[in-house]
Amino acid sequence: MNGFPSVEVLIHAGRQRVPYPVALEWMHIRAESVRAGGVEAVALLEHDPVYTLGARAARASLRVPESSLPAPLVEADRGGDVTWHGPGQLVLYPVLDLRIRGLRAGDYVRALESVAIDTIGAWGIEGVRIPGRPGVWVDGTKIAAVGVRIDRGISRHGLALNVAPDLGWFDAIVPCGIDGAGVTSMAALRGEAPPLPSVAEVMAKAFSQTFGLVRTEAAIA
Repeated sequence: MNGFPSVEVLIHAGRQRVPYPVALEWMHIRAESVRAGGVEAVALLEHDPVYTLGARAARASLRVPESSLPAPLVEADRGGDVTWHGPGQLVLYPVLDLRIRGLRAGDYVRALESVAIDTIGAWGIEGVRIPGRPGVWVDGTKIAAVGVRIDRGISRHGLALNVAPDLGWFDAIVPCGIDGAGVTSMAALRGEAPPLPSVAEVMAKAFSQTFGLVRTEAAIA
């Protein structure tokens, strides 16, 4: 995949949390820019606590009434069911033109899974794919979720990796709508939390290598 234009890499993880609505607006604006020939971008973020519902998600995946959720619930136009974002979780939002890369949706999802697998592998954690269950798994528990939106060839949303969140946030939902499948984190598996900025840097490198990108640094706001 080498030979494509450079991509702006925006690393906010470990510096400041980005509210989910701000990230949504950035993705929409950036997608229109890329569609018009602008520079592609990828953001690595940490959010304030929020639950998000995918475009075809069912509120039946909420284990408590919406009014009792410990964080706001936001409807998103990505694939996948319900999930949580918040402190200790690293989120990757690529805005890429998949048409120029010849990537179909399934290939793109597998590439994002490879980014997560390579990232946690740097800390000695072996992640795997499970057929029919997008994301990355360790010993039957999900450590990274994937939910994307591809609109006229331009990608939005992406990948969420549990670095060191309080996993209790997931108790209020059926994560990704998969009943009986638990969640885990790098901290839970290692017994300590790797620094989020370090994980973000490793993920940025893994993303650049997987997609054959040349990095330039930028900022969201």
